[in-house]
Amino acid sequence: MARDLRKFIQRLEERGQLKRIQALVDPKLEIAEISDRMLQQGGPGLLFENVKGSDYPVAVNLLGTVERTCWAMNMESQSELEDLGKKLAMLQQPKPPKKLNQFIDFGKVLFDVVKAKPQRDLLPPCHQVVLKDEQVDLNKIPMIQPYIGDGGKVVTFGLVITKDCETGTPNVGVYRLQLQSKNTMTVQWLSVRGGARHLRKAAEQGKKLEIAIAIGIDPLIIMAAATPIPVDLSEWLFAGLYGGSGVHLAKCKTVDLEVPAQSEFVLEGTITPGETGVDGPFGDHMGYYGGINEAAPLIRFHCMTHRKDPIYLTTFSGRPPKEEAMMAIALNRIYTPILRQQVSEIVDFFLPMEALSYKAAVISIDKAYPGQARRAALAFWSALPQFTYTKFVIVVDKDVNIRDPRQVVWAVSSKVDPVRDVFILPETPFDTLDFASTKIGLGGRMGIDATTKIPPETDHPWGEPLKADPDVAAMVDRRWAEYGLADLNLGEVDPNLFGYEMP
Repeated sequence: MARDLRKFIQRLEERGQLKRIQALVDPKLEIAEISDRMLQQGGPGLLFENVKGSDYPVAVNLLGTVERTCWAMNMESQSELEDLGKKLAMLQQPKPPKKLNQFIDFGKVLFDVVKAKPQRDLLPPCHQVVLKDEQVDLNKIPMIQPYIGDGGKVVTFGLVITKDCETGTPNVGVYRLQLQSKNTMTVQWLSVRGGARHLRKAAEQGKKLEIAIAIGIDPLIIMAAATPIPVDLSEWLFAGLYGGSGVHLAKCKTVDLEVPAQSEFVLEGTITPGETGVDGPFGDHMGYYGGINEAAPLIRFHCMTHRKDPIYLTTFSGRPPKEEAMMAIALNRIYTPILRQQVSEIVDFFLPMEALSYKAAVISIDKAYPGQARRAALAFWSALPQFTYTKFVIVVDKDVNIRDPRQVVWAVSSKVDPVRDVFILPETPFDTLDFASTKIGLGGRMGIDATTKIPPETDHPWGEPLKADPDVAAMVDRRWAEYGLADLNLGEVDPNLFGYEMP
């Protein structure tokens, strides 16, 4: 099945998770303000059909809840995401099957890889309208400016596609782009990213780097491109694995690159090594404005193609909840089986959204020996590249619900002696966007052992946990209706009843 943003929008609308807004709105600040209010309440996706200065509608907040993010992955629940993670774990470190059922499972995964191979479209919808050279005017795209202090208009949900000039291997990433003129933009990417590596190689050979930006694609492909899992597969194959069938691709008109055939917009251009522009500042996921990049690579576009009546898909960063936080929660579930494979004692792990989706991690272990919690924390930091920037790791016993902050706070409060159970690693390589660090790019990490202590971690007996008498508990279950309490629901508890202030 072809990946199509329009089908996803239709799906949201059918499920009552989309609002069409026909009132005139300004892409500068107003769209982000409306969307942010929806995000704070877990509200529906938005389609602005009357945007000031543009003939095209703007879609935003489509991935504003974890539920909708699961739908984007063709799944109904978060538990299905872990099944996907198990497939990726098999591909990352395949082990020779020892039993028939293991052989069958591995065979299914290999068959899924075969099905995920990209397909080519000869008459792709993204080429319904073709504009070249002087016809290219990026101002026609209704790019938004989310915050008043931002450096300008921005593209956030665009797939940035480049190719290694030596091997021909493509890289697909999601990087922020800032509008500079009617036919130029700057791109903000880290030096370790694939696009930056390709630019350095092009510079060494004295060549321009060809680049394509695909905007308005199925969110499933965005999720695949944003997955930093160290499996040697292309992002197109990832997207095919995620969706169960190959992504439909189309050759660009003027550069030797391929883009999703169903893209709403495609921008084609080049970067001349050494040609730069000023990029930023922009509101970032930390909840502050990021710095200014005085030498961001400058892209010159000479071709723009789009579908008839295209839809512009966008998002914006900031303090959670934001769409990027919902995507991170879904990716958390995908990582879980891979992390268990890397660090065998880990039962489960959770990256709380309020901790910016990666700054703090709670992991549970099946504790078997002294010092195991510290070992698990150290192993976590090195298990996957995305955990390098995690500042705090809290380790709890397997019977603690790591997704319930009340249980985690109880474990820290009742099982931690700060002198014994807290350890700090000073001056480690760190996130340059983290202003809390004394030195930008260099920061500390803290591990907290909130597990039950065993000798020689402690030299005194640990208290016996309180438990209900099983016979009395069973009797109360039987007599619950007799007490006249059958109409009371003792399931999910409102945390506001206990002094919290949560919407």
